[in-house]
Formats: sequence, structure tokens, C-alpha cells
Amino acid sequence: MAQLYVMRRWWQSRGISVRSMVNCSLVSKHRVENQVVDGTLQGLHTMTGGEGPHSYAHNSSYQRGVVDVAKPIIEEEITKKLDISQLSSNGLMNSFWIADFGCSTGHNSFLAIQMITRSIQKKIQSERLVSQVPDFYVFFNDQVTNDFNTLFGSLPPKRHYQAIGLPGSYHGRLLPKASLHFAYSSWALQWLSQVPKAVIDPSSTAWNKGRVHYLGARQEVVDAYSSQHAKDVEAFLEARAQELVSGGLMALVIPAATPKSAEDPNTSYTDIQSEMTLIGSCLRDMAKQVSS
Repeated sequence: MAQLYVMRRWWQSRGISVRSMVNCSLVSKHRVENQVVDGTLQGLHTMTGGEGPHSYAHNSSYQRGVVDVAKPIIEEEITKKLDISQLSSNGLMNSFWIADFGCSTGHNSFLAIQMITRSIQKKIQSERLVSQVPDFYVFFNDQVTNDFNTLFGSLPPKRHYQAIGLPGSYHGRLLPKASLHFAYSSWALQWLSQVPKAVIDPSSTAWNKGRVHYLGARQEVVDAYSSQHAKDVEAFLEARAQELVSGGLMALVIPAATPKSAEDPNTSYTDIQSEMTLIGSCLRDMAKQVSS
């Protein structure tokens, strides 16, 4: 697996400048999945809450490492591209709104938010364009069934921001127009809003024969997943385009699988494919035991 760090500069409320993007839709064993009917996820799927041995809080050290690696990149982009002059000239610096889309129970999110707020504070102080650092308001977003109790119970006591819960799907708008200064999301956008209907239809050429991933599958299966992911990412970006102020920033950390061969990108994820096949087999066996 490789991490793709994507920084986007929002010059206008509907202007997107993309450095790069890679599609990826894989499976995590700590995601709580709900029943799938006709390709639609029935109910909402969230990470395992609480502080127990099987919780996301105790099984997300890899994701925490990703935050550490992304830190200098995000800090650099804030220093270079956060336009304090434009924000202050528009009268948008009385308060500074930040949102983490897909925060789970917050343990990794808190580290990222601390880094982001400190970098923004240093940027504001260095340019001396405003008389004082604005109040920071951080919106922690995840599905409505997310364990927000654990999140708020774990908030750092010495933090320089006000914390607000923001339940709901990030594939739609969640905040007022032109209200958000900094949007952040890490290890979340790979999740699809729904299973592509074609991959669970035995009569379709994209039928995936009950598998939980597309690695090594025929091109029609890959295209079905890719198309759904493209729709989901477009919906996410459209929503953020309405919410972000002119001159704001967005930082996205997205997991991506890099093919070993450019000539055969569909079937060259050999190592990951074997792992995903094993996980898929275990999940099917578990489902059979529950239904029997």
C-alpha cells in the first residue's frame, strides 16, 4: 500500500486545483458493515467504537503513522498557500472553522487537528495582518452511528479550539455555504457510499461472484467500482466546494494501491490480492455461520 497525499487550493468557492488523485476501494476489518440490499448499504457503517481490544482506537496505529508522514506536507502547504490576506480582507477571520471528515473516535484526528491549528496559528502570527489569532472551531464529522461519546470523552484537555460534533454523510453538504476555512480528511474517502449494483447481479458482466474486492477481477468489475468511487468523490468535492470560503484550503490523505506493472494495472496487485482474498474468504465463512 502507498499513501497519496492530496492538497487542494480553493481559490474560489467553486474552483478546484488538484495535484493528483488515485482511486482505491478496499476493505478494513475494523469497519462495521451493515446489510446490503440491491447494492445499497442498509443502515450506516462506522468504525468499532469504545476503548476495547477490538476497537478502532486500539487498531489504527497504521493510520496514525500515515498522519505522522503527512504532517510535514500539510504544514508546508499551509505555510505556502493559506491566503491570510484574502481571508482577512473578506472579513472572515473573526473565527476559523476547520472540519475533519471521517474522524471516527478521534484518536488520530486529534493529532492532525493539533498540527493543523498550530500551523495556521504560526502562519497568521508571521504575517501580522490581523490583530489577534481568531477562535478555532473544529467540526468532527462521521456517520450518525459513530461513537461520538468516546470522541468527546477523549478530547485533549489542553486544546486551542472548540469541538463540535457533525454527524452525517460527507458525500453531501453538512455546513453553511462559504463557512469553512480548512477541510481535512484522512483514510476515509476510499469508502464507497454503496456497493455497485452490477457487481452483485449474476446476470451482469460485472458480477463479482460474491467477492469483497476487485483485485484480479475482470475489467467490467474494476470499471463498476471505479465508476462508483468517481461519483462518490465528485459528490464529496461538490459539497466541500459549497462549504469552503474563497481562499480556504483542503487536505486529503487517501490510501492507494500502486500497480507493479503499468502495462497490466488490473492484475498486478499480487501481494494485496492474496491478502484480500484471504480476508474475503474469512468474511464469507463468518456470514455462513451467522445465517445457519
